[in-house]
Amino acid sequence: MTNNSNPTIGWIGTGRMGYAMVSRLLNAGLKVSVYNRTRSKAEPLAAYGAEIVDTISELAKCDIVFSMVSESSDLLQVTTGTGGVLTQKVAPKIIVDCSTVSVEASEAVRLAAAERGTKYLVAPVSGNGKVVKAGKLTMIASGPKDVFEEVEPILLHIVKAATYAGEGDLARLVKLAHNIFLGVVTQSMAEITIFAEKAGVPRAAFLEFLNDSVMGSIFTRYKSPAFVNLDMTPTFTPILLRKDFDLGLAAARNLEVPMPIASATHQIVQQAVGHGNVDMDFSVLLLEQAAASGMTLTSEDVKISDGLESESSN
Repeated sequence: MTNNSNPTIGWIGTGRMGYAMVSRLLNAGLKVSVYNRTRSKAEPLAAYGAEIVDTISELAKCDIVFSMVSESSDLLQVTTGTGGVLTQKVAPKIIVDCSTVSVEASEAVRLAAAERGTKYLVAPVSGNGKVVKAGKLTMIASGPKDVFEEVEPILLHIVKAATYAGEGDLARLVKLAHNIFLGVVTQSMAEITIFAEKAGVPRAAFLEFLNDSVMGSIFTRYKSPAFVNLDMTPTFTPILLRKDFDLGLAAARNLEVPMPIASATHQIVQQAVGHGNVDMDFSVLLLEQAAASGMTLTSEDVKISDGLESESSN
C-alpha cells in the first residue's frame, strides 16, 4: 500500500447512500476519487475535495476501492464486467463492497479479486442517508481479518461501529437477516398503528407512547414522522426491500430454515409493489395496511422527532 496512514481511495456509486458515505470521508480530510454512472450526481462532491473521474478504470490504481451499488448485476459490472475495476492492467490492493447483493455474486467477485491479487472485504451497512449524516450508521464486515483491521480506521470515518463477522461472505447473510427484520418490524408497526387509529387514537399519540415504552426502538422513533405525517420521500424503496426479501428467503431455503413470518411480509411488500408503490419510501406499508382496513389516511401535521436531529451536524 502506498502509505498505510494515507492510502489512495476510490469510490464507485453515489446514490443516496454512497453520496452520504463518501461525504464523511471527505469531511474527515481524506482524498477520494469518485465514479458514478451518472456523473452529474457525483459532481457536487468536488466542492468538498473529491476528484470526479469519468471511468472506473481510473480507480484501478487506488489502494482501496469502495463500492456501493444497488444490485448484484451492478456489482459484477463495476468489478468484473467490461471496464470493471478488476479488468485493468493494474488492480486495487483492496476492494470493500458495502452493497446488499447475493452471496453468489459476491463470491464471483471474491474469486476474480483473488486472481488479481486483490483482497476483498464485504462490508454492508445499516441505515440510510440521514442516518449516515447523523453519524449513526453501523457496519457488519467479513473477509480476511487482517484486511478488516487494516481498513477499520477508514471505516470508522463513515460508521459509528464496524463489527467483524468472520471470513467469506458471512456479512451478506447478516445484512439480509437485518433487512428482513426491517421489513417485518415495519409491517408490524403499520398493523398496530392502524389498529390503534381505527379505534380513535391519533397516530402521533400512539407512536409517542410506543417509542417511550420498552417496545420502542431507535428504528420505530426514526420512522414515526413518516407514519404520522405521511412523508413518503424515499429512503429505501419497496423495490429494494423486495430484492432483499428475495435474496434472504432464498438463502434461508438453502439453509433449510423456515421463515413463515418473513414469507408473509414478503408477499405484503410484493403487494405494495404490485400497486405501483415503487418510488416511495417503504413506509408505504402503512398506507397498504390502512387500505386493507378500509381507511384513508391524512397527514396529522404534527412535529415529531425522528431521534437523529441532535447528531446530524456531520
